[in-house]
Amino acid sequence: MADLDRQVHVDRNLALELVRVTEAAGLAASRWMGRGDKNAADGAAVEAMRKAFDTVAISGTVVIGEGEMDEAPMLYIGEKVGLYAKAGGGPEVDIAVDPLEGTTITAKGGPNAMACVALAQKGGFLHAPDVYMDKIAVGPGLPDGVVHIDASVEENLANLAKAKKCGIGDLVVCLLDRDRHKDIVKRCRMAGARIMMIPDGDVSGVVAVSQADTGVDIYLGSGGAPEGVLAAAALRCIGGQMQGKLLFENEEQIARAKEMGVTDPSRVYGLEDMARGDVMFAATGVTTGPMLRGVRHLGTSAVTHSIVMRSKSGTVRYVEGHHNFARKPLAFQG
Repeated sequence: MADLDRQVHVDRNLALELVRVTEAAGLAASRWMGRGDKNAADGAAVEAMRKAFDTVAISGTVVIGEGEMDEAPMLYIGEKVGLYAKAGGGPEVDIAVDPLEGTTITAKGGPNAMACVALAQKGGFLHAPDVYMDKIAVGPGLPDGVVHIDASVEENLANLAKAKKCGIGDLVVCLLDRDRHKDIVKRCRMAGARIMMIPDGDVSGVVAVSQADTGVDIYLGSGGAPEGVLAAAALRCIGGQMQGKLLFENEEQIARAKEMGVTDPSRVYGLEDMARGDVMFAATGVTTGPMLRGVRHLGTSAVTHSIVMRSKSGTVRYVEGHHNFARKPLAFQG
């Protein structure tokens, strides 16, 4: 019983430590908000996140990151992070990161940019290659299989409306504002559904289906596969259904995916195929969006707004952090 209590205590502390990691990245990226340099914003978030991870009592491996080792200084796939990464010891975990989801949004001063991290037991995340993924997601409290990625847009909307006991015209479909989605948009509108297009940030777009105050009923369309895994981790904690299918442009991408353990290029991945076991997710707003408020700078201090979730307990916490820079070195304002 004592060992169980100790494990629960460790899990709870670790979930809150993840917030410190996303806070650090969010604070650093926010300094570049509206300055027109997305690479500088992303680089600042990466460096701050890496330093913050050095204080977390884990032996972590980045399995969803920002490219391969030769693309450093980004947090690359296979990178070891955490207090025990080099010395050994501590819980071995897999980590999915997007230090700044919405680099262009941040550079332009637009809404809904955030820093996010997910953590799972070793082997818990799909090792998704950096390709596109077709995605479909709905919120909690619906019949299993109410929508399917291989069904038509019209069929999915009809089934969802029936399950929600509403008309298709009451549904709101969220998707990225991309030319490749023109046909989906056309078919949704012809069916009578309403559309919410977002410029970037499909992690928050997927998570929106599980938050009643966003008004989003279903997420459709393609985006990055790494972001798909992050979104799946969040839905595992907050509730909902999601499916994803990797989209390959050439044989080289298929070969790379097979090296990462993808045996069936046409497989439909369910929520637990992408994020299984005990999962934690944390995010901090960089600019204000439906889910999180952005960083507010107040001279020698700043205020952050974050969310942290655990699949084991289903608990979702919102954390408002007040950061006094007079008491912290500029190199790590987390």
